[in-house]
Amino acid sequence: MPGPLDGLVVLDLSRILAGPTCTQLLGDLGAEVIKIENLSGDDTRAWGPPFATGPDGQPTDLSAYFLSINRNKKSVAVDLTDAGVQTALRDLAGRADVVIENFKPGGLRRYGLDHETLCAAHPGLVYCSISGFGQTGPNRDKPGYDLMAQGYGGIMSITGAAGDEPMKVGVGVADVVCGLYAATGILAALRHRDATGEGQHIDLALVDSTMSWLANQGLNYLTSGISPVRAGNAHPNIVPYQVFATADGYVIVAVGNDSQYARFCDYLGQPGWATDPRFATNTARLANRDTLVPMIEAELARRSMQDVIDGLETRRVPVGPVNTIEQALESDQAQARGMTITLPAPQTAAGEVRLLGNPLKFSRTPVSYRRAPPATGADTADILPDPGDDA
Repeated sequence: MPGPLDGLVVLDLSRILAGPTCTQLLGDLGAEVIKIENLSGDDTRAWGPPFATGPDGQPTDLSAYFLSINRNKKSVAVDLTDAGVQTALRDLAGRADVVIENFKPGGLRRYGLDHETLCAAHPGLVYCSISGFGQTGPNRDKPGYDLMAQGYGGIMSITGAAGDEPMKVGVGVADVVCGLYAATGILAALRHRDATGEGQHIDLALVDSTMSWLANQGLNYLTSGISPVRAGNAHPNIVPYQVFATADGYVIVAVGNDSQYARFCDYLGQPGWATDPRFATNTARLANRDTLVPMIEAELARRSMQDVIDGLETRRVPVGPVNTIEQALESDQAQARGMTITLPAPQTAAGEVRLLGNPLKFSRTPVSYRRAPPATGADTADILPDPGDDA
């Protein structure tokens, strides 16, 4: 069954994480994604271990990092400094609907692959540029990596335990969210193109996208003029809404309103806490957080994790475990929802690779998993038979 983007051609000049996240999503939705790599491959091919092992028992060029965001793509490995390659890629852009790149601003101009050149030659082209700080502004020429974007964009200042050093999120979340914004922007630009015939350039910055998802914490500052600070797992606006230790593990208790709080107090055997003026409303609980939370901690520390989960689920109070990645991905819920998949990969010793699934569930045009992440240059000969030919 064709996907919703069946027939769409994407020329992917991106590497590392943000751009490949975007193009993997477009590929899952049915687009043909042609990934252009340098002759040694995307940098992330070497970001390991772990690596998928080849039939000879040696590591392949498929690091776990690369595997995470490069399925449903064809790989073309070329030397961008070669004039013939540049001509071939400009021709390839002529049959593409989308070009996406994450070079430094202006970095592709010397190859004739910049947005000014390609959009002028192909007025219907949607061209998306991802960079650290965007195509404008005083920092436009500075490099951008996820860690720096998390730092500059403010998210690290509120991540980590109170009083400890700022902490990055455990995955490259600035890159991943930027990739999702890129996919959304590309789809919006394609809708405009389909209605008017007019393509356009999308300018997207890691730092901008990071600031955009500061969400309530960003608005806490904009509304009050006071910068939020690190508070560990505690929520800045809701109490109790955090991780608590039990006798044998950790649970998340997420009390979102006063009626849930009353039922939580019933489970704790402390119904008086629900009517105590210090704790009866969320506003009061916020003001008296330092009094209430230690009381809750003492009660939960005497109970087992499963008792807390069962007791609060029975009372319809949001609660859940803190899973390891293994526990999350091997859970019956993850398996039922197809959140891990297996694709054939004959270049590996196992003959297959196990990957994360796509969370989108369409009723008419489901996502498809057609190709495992490719070896470097696996499709060069098919797509660019003579990449060094100037003719």
